[in-house]
Amino acid sequence: MLSRFETFTVLIAKVNRCIHRLKAEEMAEFCLKSSHVSCLYYLYKANSLTAKELCDLCGEDKANISRAVKYLENEGYLRGEAAGQKRYQIALSLTEKGKEVGQAIAVKIDRILLLASEGLDEESRKVFYQSLALICGNLERICAEYGEEKKKEEN
Repeated sequence: MLSRFETFTVLIAKVNRCIHRLKAEEMAEFCLKSSHVSCLYYLYKANSLTAKELCDLCGEDKANISRAVKYLENEGYLRGEAAGQKRYQIALSLTEKGKEVGQAIAVKIDRILLLASEGLDEESRKVFYQSLALICGNLERICAEYGEEKKKEEN
C-alpha cells in the first residue's frame, strides 16, 4: 500500500503528465505547443488581458508567458494594444484567427473536463477543488517560508 506522500506525489505527477500530453496532442492540429493553450484559452474567455494577468491565470512565470505571447503575436493569433505602456502591461486580445482557435480550444477543454470528472457529483467536485486550492495555498506558503529561511542562512 502506498504511503500518503507517495499517493499524493505520484497522483499529482500523473495528472500533470496527462494534462501536458493532452495539451500537446489536442493542439497538434493547430501547430501550437502546450504553453500556448492556456494563453489562448484565457484570452478567449476574457477578451483582453495583460501579460501579467496571463501569468497569474496560467500559473506560468513571466519568461514563459513572454515567449508564448511573442510566438502567438508573430503567428497572428493575438495583438497587443499599446498606449505608451510597458510591454508587460499592454492589453492583449485575440485576432479573428485567435478567436477561432480559442473557441476550438475551449470546446476541447470543456469536453476533457467533463470526461475527467466522470463519476463525480457537483458537491464532490466542489469539495475536491476547495481541498486542492487549500493544499496548493499551504504548499506555496511553505515554499515562501523555506525561501525566506534560506535567505537568512545565506546572510
